[in-house]
Amino acid sequence: MAESSLPDAFFDLNPYLEWALPSEHARRAKRASTSMSEIRAFYDAMLERMEAVLSFLEKYPADDPPADVELLFLLATALAEIAPAVEMYGEQTADGMDVLRLKPVDIYPQRLSREL
Repeated sequence: MAESSLPDAFFDLNPYLEWALPSEHARRAKRASTSMSEIRAFYDAMLERMEAVLSFLEKYPADDPPADVELLFLLATALAEIAPAVEMYGEQTADGMDVLRLKPVDIYPQRLSREL
């Protein structure tokens, strides 16, 4: 992505841009290779701002947002990826589960995806 910072209103989240990863697999790998203290710092920073983040994201088309808005969306997505580590497991991954072996599956058939 050409843009390397977030919208001005979310400048305080720029230190967490390393979490703005474009794929589910990349976000899982980041979670698995990051210490819980770093995960917790990201979680706390994002959770505090999520109401504002979601309100801001509503104003932009999901299929073609500006680059800085896409970064913000990716941070919000990363929060969803790491929330179980903080809220349920207390560790990067569930005990004994290799999250990097999981493959994303599109649960919507192609025909339905276009209609949604």
